[in-house]
Formats: sequence, structure tokens, C-alpha cells
Amino acid sequence: MEALSALWTFPAIIVAAMLISWAAESGQFFISQGLALAVLAWVQTLPEFAVEGVIALTAAKDPSKLHLITANYTGSLRLFVGLGWPMVYFVSLLCRKVKGGKRFSWTIELEDEHSIAVLSLLPALAYFLVIYFKGTINILDGIVLTAIYCIYLYLLSKMPPHDAEEVEDLGRIPKYVMRRKYPFNALWIVCFFLAGGAILYFSAHPFLNSMLALAMTLGVSQFVFVQWVAPFLSEFPEKLSAFYWARREKKASMALVNFVSSSINQCTILVALIPIIYSFGLGKIASVPFDEHQKVEILLTIIQSYLGFLFLASMDFKFFEASALFLLWLAQFLVPGIREEITWVYAAWALIETVRLIKNSKERNAFSSFAILCKGHLKIR
Repeated sequence: MEALSALWTFPAIIVAAMLISWAAESGQFFISQGLALAVLAWVQTLPEFAVEGVIALTAAKDPSKLHLITANYTGSLRLFVGLGWPMVYFVSLLCRKVKGGKRFSWTIELEDEHSIAVLSLLPALAYFLVIYFKGTINILDGIVLTAIYCIYLYLLSKMPPHDAEEVEDLGRIPKYVMRRKYPFNALWIVCFFLAGGAILYFSAHPFLNSMLALAMTLGVSQFVFVQWVAPFLSEFPEKLSAFYWARREKKASMALVNFVSSSINQCTILVALIPIIYSFGLGKIASVPFDEHQKVEILLTIIQSYLGFLFLASMDFKFFEASALFLLWLAQFLVPGIREEITWVYAAWALIETVRLIKNSKERNAFSSFAILCKGHLKIR
């Protein structure tokens, strides 16, 4: 019975994600913090890429599974913004509250360097809106999304190197690896990557089949099951890493930006992969069409992410912002039937925040912080 294979495929995906996450965390100390977080976020979501690739390939061979293509990445993006970002805030808040001190703050302050990640959300979401109105995604769209991501990485590469002293901030296993001398630390990293990749290769397809079978057994919508279960399991190690950083006040902003970077690579590189794999499965170049239900899911994802961008555009993250993102996500998770209404709530709030951002344009924000970087480290003319 395929549903029973979940007993090994679910843990296998988590183990693969953990191995890849350890490798990524260990190999981040030779580049800028922003670029390190972007690469870390990309590598940590490789399990998500594997699952999305299997879904696209399956849909090419079985048109009845076409509706599942949007389930994985919309769920993943909404988990990052609606659950991941707020959880980083609340973990950080709780740890700061326990430690006490005279400088206790209810706000996570972002550094100027983080403006690159925050602003890079904007073009990705804007082009995603183009895809929504077209009702399809093709290889050309994938090229544009990939270009947006490459520009993001280029900007990050201009920043100063990551501080090697931050090895002490790693979890137990990555810390052990980085304390080894070269080339033994590099060998550990390669082994983690290879082991994680091998597990993904052999378990990704059975993982999808077990999810679909388990959804039928439980009487749950396959779309909903793939939308929430797949990204939750594959992103589990990444959430652990971010929450570990969030325990320290100085690392809370880095934990938050790690999730922002993940959101960027999900709505660029991950989505760009879909038409390529789908066309490969069909044996010809083709566009991936969206039905009305998929378009509702995509629009909700775009507007939720845009509201998240507006919250971070002030270069901080506040209690009511984290609470709002979490409660709105929880409402759509518990009551899927109100997603269209939730979309309107997001849209109305996003409009208010957009007006507020324009009105307070002279205050510190992502745009002014980016301008400072352009005059300093980036040297963009």
C-alpha cells in the first residue's frame, strides 16, 4: 500500500534536507553574509526543488495531476511568509524577554545589507503577477525569473566577506565540521551533499506517491496535502537553522533574511524549473496552464508576499506585523474556503501599507538603505 510508504519517505526527505542543510551551513564562510544566506537558502530548499520537479514530470505524463503543480510552491511561499517569518520574530522575542536587560526591544531591526534581499522580492513578485494574468508559465518566463535571481546574487556578491568568527553560531554538527582542518572540513561538506542528494534521488518520487495515497486514505484533498505537507517536511531543517539563529538578538535579522532569501529563490528559480521539467516530460516545449483554482492560489500567494515585503520595507519587523501575517496564514490554513476573502484582506492592508510607505518615504527604508549601499560597498554607477 503506497500510503504506508510514508513511513520511510517522510523521514527520508527530512534526513536528506538535514544533510544538505548541514553542508550548506558549513560552506557559507567564504563569501558575504548576504550571498551566504542566499546560497544557503537555495541549497537548503533543494528537497523542495526535487519534489516540485517530480510533480512537474508526473503532470506531464498524467494531465490529471496538472493541478498539483502550483500546490507545492504556493504552499511553500505562504509557509515562509505566514509561518516562518512570524516564528523567527516570536522565537527572538521570547529569548530576548527571558534574557531581560535594559535594551529589550519589541522590534527586529534589519541592517542596510538586508535591503538587497527585501527589494529583490519586488521584481520577482511583479513578474509573478504577469504570469498570473497570462494564466500560463513557459520557458521564457523561467528565463526572466532566473535573470532576476542572478541579479540578486550579483548584488550580494559585492558585499564584504562573511565573518569567520561566526562559526561559533552554528549548530552542533556544522560547528564540528568547520572546526576540522582543511581539507577534512571540505570532505565532510561534500559527503553531506552527496548523501543528501542520493537520498533525494531515490525518495522524491515515492514521497510524492505516498503523499497522494495518504491524502486519499485520509479523505483529504490531494492539492491541500501537497501544498502544506510537502514544503513543511522539506523546509523543516531550514526552519530549525533560522530558529537557532533567532535565539540570539544579533542574529535575529539574519534568521529573518534567510527566510526572505528562500522566498526569493522559491518564486524565481523554483518556479523557473517547472516549465523546463514539464516540457522535458512531454518531449516538446510547452507552457504550463493554470485553471481558476490555481490562479486564486497564485494571487493569494503574490499579495501575501507583497504585504510581507511592505512590512520589511521599513527595515524592521514589528510585533503586530508578525502577528498579522501569522493569524492570516492560520485562518487560510484552517478554513481553506475563505481564501478569496483572505486575499481581499491582504490586498486592502497592502494598499494601506503602500500609501504609508510613500508618505514616509523620507524615513529610513529599504530604498534609502540600498542607496547607501550603492554609494559604499556596491559601487554601482
